[in-house]
Amino acid sequence: MRPTHSTRFNLTRHLARLLCATALLLTASITSAKQVDVHDPVMAREGDTWYLFSTGPGITIYSSKDRVNWTLSDRAFATEPTWAKSVAPGFNGHLWAPDIIHHNNQYYLYYSVSAFGKNTSAIGVTVNKTLNPASPDYRWEDKGIVLQSVPNRDMWNAIDAAVIVDEQGTAWMSFGSFWSGLKIFKLNDDLTRPAEPQEWHSIARRDQVPADINSNAGPGEIEAPFIMKKGEYYYLFASWGLCCKGAGSTYHVVVGRSKNVTGPYLDRAGKDMNDGGGSLLIKGNKQWVGLGHNSAYSWDGKDYLVLHAYETADNYLQKLKILNIHWDKEGWPLVNENELESYKSKRLK
Repeated sequence: MRPTHSTRFNLTRHLARLLCATALLLTASITSAKQVDVHDPVMAREGDTWYLFSTGPGITIYSSKDRVNWTLSDRAFATEPTWAKSVAPGFNGHLWAPDIIHHNNQYYLYYSVSAFGKNTSAIGVTVNKTLNPASPDYRWEDKGIVLQSVPNRDMWNAIDAAVIVDEQGTAWMSFGSFWSGLKIFKLNDDLTRPAEPQEWHSIARRDQVPADINSNAGPGEIEAPFIMKKGEYYYLFASWGLCCKGAGSTYHVVVGRSKNVTGPYLDRAGKDMNDGGGSLLIKGNKQWVGLGHNSAYSWDGKDYLVLHAYETADNYLQKLKILNIHWDKEGWPLVNENELESYKSKRLK
């Protein structure tokens, strides 16, 4: 029996609905898969291209022309630093918490080797004349360990480096995670070792650490310093809380400021960040949790906060976020929480 016109119409309509539903599912899947999932993002600009660096095997590098559409560019290490396992015997190939700076006509890429929750840690640096893998000058050259922390010797943790060059042309490295908090020290002229004689300062901490030296992190949930100069102030961003715990992540960003790169950094209420001070910048919401480990930049007259955030709807997968920084009349940074949803990166391949 031949189908009637009505039957054929219903079959066609049903098939169209199935195809439409399938297309929507595929589109949703592709869109989700194409977002850039990174931890601890930092960025640099060379020419008309931005480069994104993140925690991962060998340090993962992406490139983009518009800060939205990203292409996997390279890894800084094909395998791992030759010295990594001598510092952290349990090292698994994942290099942590990069920072990138252009100085002395080359790029310095800092990174951390560590074991989770321990201060068996070291900050290393590798250098390159360019970030463009197509250039004949492109080659990462590891310069080894900048700073190392040793359990039962040091009450600080050598991870989460961030470098800033002050107005006098002197380079300083801030770093730290838990233990006795965040530090800053002067770098030598080639930015690969502490300057001699050494100059160190404490810039932020949350809880007092017992006076005895031990290998315990302590309760002070603070890490990931990043210093940005704006106007007459240096702004110190830091991450409070716990990362990497899915729905239980409490990571969020606080800020203080100082007229000197070495501090003291005070929050809006005038409290020193060395005494637990820190003004909330962004904490997230039910859709986006565990956000932090930020960096901050000025490009083309605008300022940006770069960080990761866990998307609740995607099983708490970490996603890249780039938010606009605005400044209030008193010179404090502000960001719009709604941009956590409106900014969506796209991973092209």
